Amino acid sequence: MSVQSTIRRKTAPDIRARKGGDPIVMLTSYHAHTASLVDRYCDVILVGDSLGNVMHGFETTVPVTLEMMILQGHAVMRGSQHALVVVDMPFGSYEASKELAFHSAVRILKETHCGAVKLEGGVRMAETIAFLSERGIPVMGHIGLTPQSINTLGSFRAQGREEGSWAPIEADAKAVADAGAFSVVVEAVAEPLGRKITESIAIPTIGIGASAACDGQVLVLEDMLGLSPKPPKFVKRYGELGPGIEAAIKGYAEEVRSRAFPGPEHVYGMKKS
Repeated sequence: MSVQSTIRRKTAPDIRARKGGDPIVMLTSYHAHTASLVDRYCDVILVGDSLGNVMHGFETTVPVTLEMMILQGHAVMRGSQHALVVVDMPFGSYEASKELAFHSAVRILKETHCGAVKLEGGVRMAETIAFLSERGIPVMGHIGLTPQSINTLGSFRAQGREEGSWAPIEADAKAVADAGAFSVVVEAVAEPLGRKITESIAIPTIGIGASAACDGQVLVLEDMLGLSPKPPKFVKRYGELGPGIEAAIKGYAEEVRSRAFPGPEHVYGMKKS
């Protein structure tokens, strides 16, 4: 009789319970092979709509579709075992109504088997967050700089630089928490504001270009690996993989062009006649 051990994934309640505790480690991933690496060290893997930038070369996340998110979410689930996988709801898949948001979120959960969804917006999305949460869909919020609103923001500039502009962002944080989100991403806000929000709401804050005082941190994997040509100014590069990859491609191309590329004998141990 064999005994089969079950690997338990982290859940939204597990992350919610980390408020004020051990920092939450979160990175993006869009592929099964990177997910398997990220999964060894992170509590949460975000399948971000930033895939539009880093995978497809879009200037913004606006063109990303629900089908794109589902496809990559499924890949990340296949490549990971431990982390909570959160899939971004792309622009246009949830804003029109809470019912549209529900149907989009259900598709994501059913087709990827992920553990939660993320959507952008504070006060304006509170009713939708409550609607989803009450119907069994864990929601991660996203406030501060919201990239899907780039066409109204005008640029990817930091929010809350002056204390007089803090009130709306604080209201967004409170609205998201009160609506039932299990955590909230706080992006590109002034450090004192990120700290104040973290201290004032009951759910974990995940900072990205915010305060080190947040309950966790997230970065786009390609940004921190040095693969993105123009990462945000706040990103610390933990690697410089771009030049190494380019050097490998160059070496391969030079071998092929010089006919020095190894043939079958290299692979199978065949002797040349």
